[in-house]
Amino acid sequence: MIRLKLVALWMLMVAGFTACSSIDCPIQTTVEVNYVMPDTLKDTLYVLSKRADGTDTLLLNRGIDLTKFALPVSYAHPEDTLILMIKDKQKTTTIDTVWMKKDDIPHFESVDCAAHFFHRITQVHATHVAVDTIFILNPSVTYDTSAKHIEIHFKGRN
Repeated sequence: MIRLKLVALWMLMVAGFTACSSIDCPIQTTVEVNYVMPDTLKDTLYVLSKRADGTDTLLLNRGIDLTKFALPVSYAHPEDTLILMIKDKQKTTTIDTVWMKKDDIPHFESVDCAAHFFHRITQVHATHVAVDTIFILNPSVTYDTSAKHIEIHFKGRN
């Protein structure tokens, strides 16, 4: 009888320990800014980002017939710099620079989950070579992949 009680106690303890180690970290952990365009961009779009060391990194390669695209957000800098390269059908390249200022907001899920940052976009502006207007639709950047954050209007491109 004592052995049965010890086995039951041991099983209860094992169940308790395993229940506490089960952490529900979010599966969808993408934090990206969603850019939308009211008209389809027929030209080819490349998007590069300036790194802290001065080099560029390619974020979007050969986007054609776009009405939207999503790009990751840095969490180490208060402003992201993006270079938009647009190649038309005659292979003429137009380059615009977009600056997005933001506040980084640490997001805590659990000590067992990876660290994440949400963002609040505070300002966005461009050089206006190919970009006609650019403005913020929704400043809150979270896990919500359906949110439209920034709208870009390009100058007379078809």
